[in-house]
Formats: sequence, structure tokens, C-alpha cells
Amino acid sequence: MAKRKKNRHRFKTYYQQKDDDGTGVRIIEDTETGLSYLYVYGPGQGGLTVLLDEEGEPAVVPEI
Repeated sequence: MAKRKKNRHRFKTYYQQKDDDGTGVRIIEDTETGLSYLYVYGPGQGGLTVLLDEEGEPAVVPEI
């Protein structure tokens, strides 16, 4: 895996959706590794998982 430049903030939110009932989702990038994660949350609960590409490999955000 290619080494990435260290940023002041390691995690960056790319997408966020909040609902009126307190639930929501976020797509988060780890700026050090380039991996993308899906975070789903609700009142008193939540979960985090790595996003996968079409081949079942961890999804990496392309460097721009």
C-alpha cells in the first residue's frame, strides 16, 4: 500500500446523512491509509465497517 502524507486530522467525512429519529450514516476516509469506512449509528447503537470494492478488496480513495 502506498504511503500517504500525514494530515492534522486523520479521518475525513465524505458523506453524512442524518434522519429526524437520531439515526444516520457517514462515509469516512482514513487519510493515512486511504481506506473508506461506513459508520451507521442510532440512539444507543452504532457500527463501523470497511467499504469494499467490486472485487471484495478494501476500497481506497484515489489520490488527487
